[in-house]
Amino acid sequence: MSRLILKNAKTLDKLDEHDLYIEDGLFVEHFIHEDDLAEVIDLQGKLVLPGLIETHIHLDKACILNRCQLKQGTLAEAIEQTSQAKAGFNFDDVYQRGASVIEKAIKQGTTYMRTHVEIDPQVGLTSFEAIMQLKQDYAWAITLEICVFPQEGMFNNPGTETLLLEAIEKGADSLGGCPYTDSEPERQIERLFEMAQEYNLDLDFHLDFDLNPEKMLLNKVIECTQHSGWHQRVTVGHVTKLSCLPLDKLDAIAEQLAEVGVNVTSLPSTDLFLMGRNFDYSKPRGVAPLLPLDIKGVLCSISTNNLSNPFTPYGDASLIRQANLYANIQQLATADELAKCLSWVSKQSAKLLGLAQYGTEPGCYADFIVINAESASQIIAELKAPLTGFKRGIKTFERSEARLVRS
Repeated sequence: MSRLILKNAKTLDKLDEHDLYIEDGLFVEHFIHEDDLAEVIDLQGKLVLPGLIETHIHLDKACILNRCQLKQGTLAEAIEQTSQAKAGFNFDDVYQRGASVIEKAIKQGTTYMRTHVEIDPQVGLTSFEAIMQLKQDYAWAITLEICVFPQEGMFNNPGTETLLLEAIEKGADSLGGCPYTDSEPERQIERLFEMAQEYNLDLDFHLDFDLNPEKMLLNKVIECTQHSGWHQRVTVGHVTKLSCLPLDKLDAIAEQLAEVGVNVTSLPSTDLFLMGRNFDYSKPRGVAPLLPLDIKGVLCSISTNNLSNPFTPYGDASLIRQANLYANIQQLATADELAKCLSWVSKQSAKLLGLAQYGTEPGCYADFIVINAESASQIIAELKAPLTGFKRGIKTFERSEARLVRS
């Protein structure tokens, strides 16, 4: 039986210094036997936060930028270049690249991650099997949820559906979609809903990834969610078309999303890089506006999406950095707005993924990070890096704060 006492800690809902108790991987109100031995860590007033949540990332195609040639920087080019690079994927290659990103994410305070994995006849189940191994090997520090999806379409890519079903049978946790690359996008959405119901899986779509507000597939997802009763089990990522809508139309869609329980994930680094390429000046930001959706009751999250590939040439797997970037893009600055940005990589993300026992209250898993900050808004505004992290009460990483050395 393991016990840990965090002395002189602060939490976002209790900024006075107090002690936190952890027993066998859970926060507890107090130990049953107070005299039992426990490790004690004096946090000296630092903040304890539940671990950060990555809701949308692609481990299988991360870190391939050196294998690709970027000339136009468009979405079409990114898909084409990545498809060509996939021809060289093998188990060890995917495993090593995925591991490098996972280790970065752990050191940035991420304790849960939904990773999307491409399934198609070209790559087969190679990437899926490598990520399954990573899920097992890194369970000591991070929980991986594997979402399999057809990046290059289903109905235009025979054999893809059979492979998706095989991956589900072998342990995939959720099911994704990418209808904008399919020859029959609405039919793909309908079929994925059927599969999700058959296997009792959550759905996560790459959707409406351009700046033309017409012909939004989001309406089809809303319709299918309502018809299937899959409330709060459907998420849409990107949805950059929403950034092109006037507020009255955005509010109307937000009300529909909230009513049927469709969640929204913004991927600011990728979307800012890829959108608006055809504009010579006054480039639109092209990033989904979460705050108006959140106000209407839509569950929202911010996530990384890609690192060092044609979709996103940047990144260090820091969700705090993504939240800060998002605040810049959407011009969010008040304490409440910055705290909301933090919630979109933590508390709200946990709700979006349906995670139980998330937080620092008694009964919650002791998956947490420690940050030297006074408030949620300071974490985002000043890009405060986690100093240490724990998974089920066991330390997973630590870093020292920089200090000036006067000669």
